[in-house]
Amino acid sequence: MDWKKGILNQIQRTHKCCFEMSHIETREKNEFLMHLSDIIEKKTDIIIKENQKDVRKCEKQNYSQAFIDRLLLTESRIRKMSSSLVNIAKLDDPVGTVIRETTRPNGLLIKKVRVPIGVIAIIYESRPDVTIEAASLCIKSGNCVILRGGKEAVFSNSILVECIKEALYLAHMSPDAVNLVKTGGRMGVKYLLSLNNLIDLVIPRGGESLIKTVVSISTIPVIKHYKGVCHIYVDKEADIEMALNVCLNAKIQRPGTCNAVEKLLVHKDIAKIFLPRMAELFVENNVEIRGCPETMKIIDSAKPASEDDWYEEYLDLIISIKIVEDVNEAIAHINKYGTKHSDAIITDNNSYAGKFLEEVDSACVYHNASTRFTDGGEFGLGAEIGISTDKIHARGPMALEELTIYKYVIYGNGQTRT
Repeated sequence: MDWKKGILNQIQRTHKCCFEMSHIETREKNEFLMHLSDIIEKKTDIIIKENQKDVRKCEKQNYSQAFIDRLLLTESRIRKMSSSLVNIAKLDDPVGTVIRETTRPNGLLIKKVRVPIGVIAIIYESRPDVTIEAASLCIKSGNCVILRGGKEAVFSNSILVECIKEALYLAHMSPDAVNLVKTGGRMGVKYLLSLNNLIDLVIPRGGESLIKTVVSISTIPVIKHYKGVCHIYVDKEADIEMALNVCLNAKIQRPGTCNAVEKLLVHKDIAKIFLPRMAELFVENNVEIRGCPETMKIIDSAKPASEDDWYEEYLDLIISIKIVEDVNEAIAHINKYGTKHSDAIITDNNSYAGKFLEEVDSACVYHNASTRFTDGGEFGLGAEIGISTDKIHARGPMALEELTIYKYVIYGNGQTRT
């Protein structure tokens, strides 16, 4: 098939860049980042024009507003992308860092050193900003990258990859270090995931069905960036004003993101005071409320929450609310229904907070703050390639260090083993 030959050719060209990219100096990597920052600023109007083609197509097909928001590129979002590239250039290059060094009794000097992973395939859906984040972080960490975006963002991704290739050329790197695969449909993804001799790691970013599909068919190691069923627990000793503000921010600031809160747990002793005011704010901001039977007694507008609701990631202006006995029930609920992403407790009781932070089994746990902060940029990592919910070397916001692996470098002077 022609599409299969095309995909293979692209990935082979990217794979050939691995040796060169693993030895690129930090100065050259930073030149690429600065060039890319300038290019996307200068081409803002063109990028927005191409993005609007995708947006109009999805609007005609009646995609949700939250989906459109994830797809949309505005001047401010493009400026933010440009700024993140400058921030990444300022970060330390992890490649070559000595993680640990030891001298054995026999005189062997053993160093554990960070090295690039190689070729990383990013499979993602509607967010074109992932194109810039993935390419910038992969190049800074000495990797090559294959991008497979969704059909909903094909015009946006294409123009952004053009910008990336131009920046690579200006920094005297091979433009094939980054390639965008656009052909083959679902069979193209399946074929890509079979090329374990050319691709070292796959990172899927998107909805539950995408990630499950990738995991089930990939012959290449996968780091899952799974759905974010994020919770906030409002304790009986919470500051009410703080809780109202944090919960509203975590739900409505960008409801289509994986770190937006989806479930709200409220201590029974504070529910009658807190929930009417919280519900008023949610209704004012067009948030649909689904609740447990006790919640429905307090909030007239609440719809009944089903068992499936507690597992669901809405990525929309919908929230499910449950009244709980205490912090123990809140923790048990989160560990059962959550996705090990981001969960928060609002309380002035440090003992309850400590118990929550220790016992909730998630990548990011918060005390008195919005779950929306789970983000590489907000964590001072420059940007992120995603938020890993796996329990492996990369967990939570995944940035430069998590895009490296290590090797042992051993120095001797003729030692032999007896």
